[in-house]
Amino acid sequence: MLGYLFPGQGTVRVGMGAWLRRRPVARAVFDEVDDLLTRPISPLCVRGPLDRLVATEHAQIAVTACNLAALAVLTEEGYEPGVVAGHSVGELTALHAAGVLGLADTVRLVETRSRLMARVGVTGGMRAVMGLPVERVEELAAQAGTPAEPLVVGLENAPGHVVVSGSTAALDRLTGLAVDAAKIVSLAVGNAFHSPLMAPAVPGWAEAVRAAPMAAPSVPVVPNVTGRPTEDLDVIRDSLIAQLTGRVRWTDTVTVVDALGPAVEVGDSKVLAGLSRRAGARCLSMADPGTLRRLAREFAA
Repeated sequence: MLGYLFPGQGTVRVGMGAWLRRRPVARAVFDEVDDLLTRPISPLCVRGPLDRLVATEHAQIAVTACNLAALAVLTEEGYEPGVVAGHSVGELTALHAAGVLGLADTVRLVETRSRLMARVGVTGGMRAVMGLPVERVEELAAQAGTPAEPLVVGLENAPGHVVVSGSTAALDRLTGLAVDAAKIVSLAVGNAFHSPLMAPAVPGWAEAVRAAPMAAPSVPVVPNVTGRPTEDLDVIRDSLIAQLTGRVRWTDTVTVVDALGPAVEVGDSKVLAGLSRRAGARCLSMADPGTLRRLAREFAA
């Protein structure tokens, strides 16, 4: 059984999707996505500038376009997933891969999500805390945060790789408190995603998700906020709504997927493959053109 893992917003870069565009089936997906959008995303992926590409309203669409293109290549090669998951906005492409969402509805939901999140305005940020267990980071976040300046664990990316999300003042306080951390790194993201500060975007997002046509999944989906596989469409829908302010339990997700078989990162990124290695799991990446040859050899064996 092959697990499909779809990357999220933090993987954008100028030139993304370049090798995928050599495949006609992938080029067709980029063209289809561009036609569905208010403004096409492909020129920004190819040429930048980076400051516009990393903006929330562009980054989420750019990553989704690459994820969908990489998925089309795998499908053309004859591969099908046995389980799917996506990191943050990547969860929407995972739902498409599982047959829950059509391509057009996937793109429309991502565009809506990015627009709603961008409208919140800059309320804070995110920082990766390296070298500490999640329980310790939770303690630090509780000490640093206040009701007026919240701070939470937003992402459990891998053992020793935890991301906190919240107000800038609380982030600064945590940085001063975390003297036992190996390293603390500010993330190049537009806001405090997966934190209570995203609450203003939730009503509109919930309305959009509940209005989108969804079908029962053809394979299990591992939602971010539960880290457990499910085929229950109500759970999938509710989890997708909760994900906007909820924690991404990626360590649990990788553990579940790895127990079922090998995984491949479906997009133009190696971030999830690296996080999988930190968790002791194996994951190839479609950002490496050699992955298709490796998959062919493994499945032939």
